[in-house]
Amino acid sequence: MSDLTPDTDRLLDEAIDLVIRLQAAPDNPVAIERVRAWRARGPEYQRIWRQVHEIHGMSGKVLTEQAKAARRRSAAPSRRHLMLGGAVGLGALAAGSLFGPDAILRARADHVTDKGEIRRVALPDGSVATLGPDTAIAIHFGETQRDLTLLKGMSFFEIARDPMRPFQVQSGPLAAIAQAAVFDITSDAGIASVSVDAGDVETRIDKPAIPSLDLAAGDWMRFDAAAQFVERGRREPGQIGGWRDNLILADRELISALVARIGRWVPGRIVIADPFVGAQRVSGLFDLSDPRRALEAVVLPAGGRVRQASSFLTVISPL
Repeated sequence: MSDLTPDTDRLLDEAIDLVIRLQAAPDNPVAIERVRAWRARGPEYQRIWRQVHEIHGMSGKVLTEQAKAARRRSAAPSRRHLMLGGAVGLGALAAGSLFGPDAILRARADHVTDKGEIRRVALPDGSVATLGPDTAIAIHFGETQRDLTLLKGMSFFEIARDPMRPFQVQSGPLAAIAQAAVFDITSDAGIASVSVDAGDVETRIDKPAIPSLDLAAGDWMRFDAAAQFVERGRREPGQIGGWRDNLILADRELISALVARIGRWVPGRIVIADPFVGAQRVSGLFDLSDPRRALEAVVLPAGGRVRQASSFLTVISPL
């Protein structure tokens, strides 16, 4: 089955941006034409626009009153001001289908977890998968193969030995292959990573120029799909998969990836308003028993702060 296209999150961000621009200047023919052209790109664009427009109907009055007040003060309302002002209305969208596991994703998956949920799943071959929050996997076992797809999220695998059928987990362009091993695989904000707790795991990237890597206990690797860049390192095997105990250990990880990972414990959507913050790297041990404080600890070194715009919308912005 094919992946979801076009990317729902990207279209959602674009639609929200258009709503805010239109609200700031409702009679501007340029803004109106941009909305018309965007909607004309296809049925998926129309569907996203309808859902965002419904929320605009809820939050539009708030935004309009803010715009009028700003004009009375002879100050144009900023995009950030309008975005945060309408967050309560937009929060309702977060409770809908766009912000949970997508219906099509659920149809593809054999097991799906919700935000904040960790679940152990017994696999048909005797292996065990521990699914992290907001995670989906599809199982493709047969007489000659044991294949799984990590559709989204994170999972810790304890692999039963089967010399005749290698165990393979696919996450986007990254594949992790083992006979008998214990390893963790995650996919966050375009960064896929594999960390080995026990045994040996081979990792392959679906790019001819990137060689495969053999990982032993304590080894980790991560692949940045956007930068086409592979990193690797080592840590104590007992530190791998710490999220099962509500801990995340980061070793110079991109803040955008860490925010996405911690966000699996946070209701609704997290928006990084400043790309500079998301592009920074951070190391440390972060306690997921208080996800908001963990987020704050991640973004503070990069000059970011966490604001709860609504029950279903968290915004990370510059200090």
